Amino acid sequence: MTRSRSGLRGRRHARGFTLLEVLVAFALLAIALTLLLGTLSGAARQVGQADARTRAVLHAQSLLTSVGIESPLQEGRQQGRWEQGRYQWQLQVRPYVEPRAAPATAAGSEAVAGPRLVELELQVRWTQPRAGELRWRTLRLLPPALEASP
Repeated sequence: MTRSRSGLRGRRHARGFTLLEVLVAFALLAIALTLLLGTLSGAARQVGQADARTRAVLHAQSLLTSVGIESPLQEGRQQGRWEQGRYQWQLQVRPYVEPRAAPATAAGSEAVAGPRLVELELQVRWTQPRAGELRWRTLRLLPPALEASP
């Protein structure tokens, strides 16, 4: 037994970590945390932008659904704001002209007393959290009874 005790005393046992190992571990941890925080801030920014776009789409969908219900749809430009001015919208209503139609055919379609197509172009802009803009274009068929009187 004495022999084994003396053998243990003679050997040097390293317990714990060296200062260099601890510094390397802290450096790796700092790099990992920096990357993680950068990723999280980028994700938070994208969530904010997605929220702004989603709100713009919902407002636009609501507006396009209600256009022409309360009052007859008229050609021209309308504009307004939502959410205390956070979103600004502009709606342009104009007669639809077939891009491939001959100019004489497009002019001749004005004389027809039946239903006609109008083009609605809606533009929504916002500035927070980051400036953005969305546009929608759609067509509506106006029966003669629903057209605004000239």
